[in-house]
Amino acid sequence: MDAEELKQRTKQFAIDVARLTQSLPENRVNNAYCNQIVRSASSTGANYRAARRAKSKADHINKLKIVEEELDESLFFLELLLVFNPLFEEKINNIYKEGETLLKIIVTPLITLRNN
Repeated sequence: MDAEELKQRTKQFAIDVARLTQSLPENRVNNAYCNQIVRSASSTGANYRAARRAKSKADHINKLKIVEEELDESLFFLELLLVFNPLFEEKINNIYKEGETLLKIIVTPLITLRNN
């Protein structure tokens, strides 16, 4: 997968998460978790774009680590949303699987960069 495709996938992940949050019932728990996941999912794409413009190897690694953290946080909030919204299981699981895939894609170059 090339960098442009990954850029598009991280953007689509943020869009999918936002659309999910718009479809969930409004209540105290959903509102709190939705606010968090919208931030972390959109930060994933924004920080990936920043990583592509890194000024140095260290800067690139640091920005990819932020992407990794934001993706992991997004997965955590998807897990919580599933607990409180079991009727949305299929939709949440589909987004979760994409998040896991993106996380694996991001971690692979991080391991290589750290070892070089």
